Amino acid sequence: MGWLDRLGQGLAKTREALRSSFERLIEAGPDPATMEELEAALLSSDLGVRVVDRVLGRVRGESGRGATARDLRIAVHRCLKEVLEPVQELPIERSLEQAPPPFVILMVGVNGVGKTTSLAKLAQRLSQSGKKTLLVAGDTFRAAAIEQLQVWSDRINLPLIRHQPGADPAAVAYDGIAAAKARGIDVVLIDTAGRLHTKTNLMEELRKIKRVVAQALPGAPHEVLLVLDATVGQNALAQARQFHEAVGVTGLVITKLDGTARGGILVAIAEELKIPVRLIGVGESVEDLQDFDADAFVQAILPLNPSA
Repeated sequence: MGWLDRLGQGLAKTREALRSSFERLIEAGPDPATMEELEAALLSSDLGVRVVDRVLGRVRGESGRGATARDLRIAVHRCLKEVLEPVQELPIERSLEQAPPPFVILMVGVNGVGKTTSLAKLAQRLSQSGKKTLLVAGDTFRAAAIEQLQVWSDRINLPLIRHQPGADPAAVAYDGIAAAKARGIDVVLIDTAGRLHTKTNLMEELRKIKRVVAQALPGAPHEVLLVLDATVGQNALAQARQFHEAVGVTGLVITKLDGTARGGILVAIAEELKIPVRLIGVGESVEDLQDFDADAFVQAILPLNPSA
């Protein structure tokens, strides 16, 4: 199965949440009842109030001009792509060209979002593209997290810098940078402990890690990737706001899009925060974490072909 097929399959719940309401709108026209139903479906998909208002306004405008069913779909497509295209970036491999090695990526996020797994999948991809890659087990809070990354390190045959559980995560990050410089590493991926975005002391610890990384290598971290779980809906937007304020997030990794009808949260975050969406995940395999493509994403949640 190709990536577009996996994406379409992964976003099936979000697509189905919108399909019936949109089809009734096309059949009955934009009367108050169908518009209200469409609004409810869009909101339940967590597109966000601002995006929903924009979509409804576009639908009303097109309907007033006697638009066909396909015209309406195209209008909604364009509306969503206007929000998403500005946050689409070139593949992360291209970012590596913007700074001399080692290129440092700091992965952050709350507990249970798939942060360590996403980091390992990205590391495997970068290694397969020819980059000398190093993993750093900066989540010293949970012994299981260190072991999880060790398992991945062994599986994908990449070196890992680790300390004992309870060690200072900033010290582990510092040692990781030092090792990378000594070994001629191209990319360093630093895992961090999951932390609630509302816990001030834990967010301060994350700031410390970032400061120490910058001291070890001026200009680093070159990317601060925030991993978000799409299944939590609007709470993901709150997480993105507070992590961005705390550490200056440079890109998003949206996971578990296959397990929810709330995939529209990606659109809501793009509309409000304008943070680049670097990677999206629609499954467990390495191939299910891919670069974000605005056109493919919109097509997956609202196909132009009604039979799709």
